[in-house]
Amino acid sequence: MGLVEGSVTERFVAVREVLEEQLQSGQDVGASVAVYFQEELVADLWGGFIDAQRTAPWQRDTIVNVWSTTKTMTFLVALMLCDRGELDFFAPVSKYWPEFAQHGKASVQVRHLMSHTAGLSGWSENLSAEDLSDWELCTSALARQAPWWEPGTRSGYHAVTQGYLIGEVVRRITGTSIGQFFKREVADVIGADFFIGLPESEEPRVSLVLPPEPIDLSALPSDSVAYRTYTSPPLEPTMPHQRWWREAEIPAANGHGNARSVATIQSIIANNGDFNGHRFFHPATGDLIFQTQSHGIDQVLGVDMHFGMGYGLSSSVTPMGPRGCFWGGFGGSVIVMDQDINLTVAYVMNQMRVGIIGDTRGPAIVLAAAAAAMG
Repeated sequence: MGLVEGSVTERFVAVREVLEEQLQSGQDVGASVAVYFQEELVADLWGGFIDAQRTAPWQRDTIVNVWSTTKTMTFLVALMLCDRGELDFFAPVSKYWPEFAQHGKASVQVRHLMSHTAGLSGWSENLSAEDLSDWELCTSALARQAPWWEPGTRSGYHAVTQGYLIGEVVRRITGTSIGQFFKREVADVIGADFFIGLPESEEPRVSLVLPPEPIDLSALPSDSVAYRTYTSPPLEPTMPHQRWWREAEIPAANGHGNARSVATIQSIIANNGDFNGHRFFHPATGDLIFQTQSHGIDQVLGVDMHFGMGYGLSSSVTPMGPRGCFWGGFGGSVIVMDQDINLTVAYVMNQMRVGIIGDTRGPAIVLAAAAAAMG
């Protein structure tokens, strides 16, 4: 068996070379990469091992917790509901979720949830990690909560809360959970192997994430938005090792899939709403993705962030084209879309690394794919 399995077109062979180097050097233990270019799957690659002991190979259908790359699935669902006229990003959240208006939140709009500007980047109530499996508990606590800063004025990365906030709006509109809606309206429609809430039947295919070096939060003031966000509740990188985490719907953090499934779904964004004969939203709705909602130093991430309607846009930290957008997950997974060249690049791995916006592995894959697309 070769170091990297799968297929790649001659034009994109550099993508395979980058993945091979990362596996060979030990930067990666197991990983998958997928690239769509002009609606064609030009790279579908995987390699390495599913475990730290390197005893079992990463297979074509291996899946892993992608952490915040899951957020891109919630953004897509919101865009679909907007396109259907069921969700207005510029309407108050309380239009759909009346209880949310408590404690000065009556003017908070749906777009503030999408862009991390709602002032609810963590929970004020003392929740445990296991409480994240209780949807009603988590959403009710956010409805009762006062914002930590004036909503709409600046961003503070809603690391875990964003999924509950958007997800509850989706539930109020559709009458079903965001994980169930996503499965029925997206994943099943295009045959994408991605789950928000992992069925037990899929457990044999899971590669458990390998934790990064310990993260030291001691330098952060205990009353800072960043510290409060990271510790409410505190999450260990090994949370995905527990069945309750994988089974729950945590739409900002616990999606399970591989690069092929992530890229397949997010190619809908790269193709501005259409994929493989299915129309998920119209171009006018897709234009909202690139409408700036906030741009500046994020209070939680501490770096220059540019948020559109959900997705991250070009900034000094993440330079890209005017119709490029992205997001990634804790530890290193990443998904990038560029509508100008109809390119989608996904990188998903099990070995987590420390970094504010990922580490060097995902960007190396993205740069190789972009160079091939534009070459």
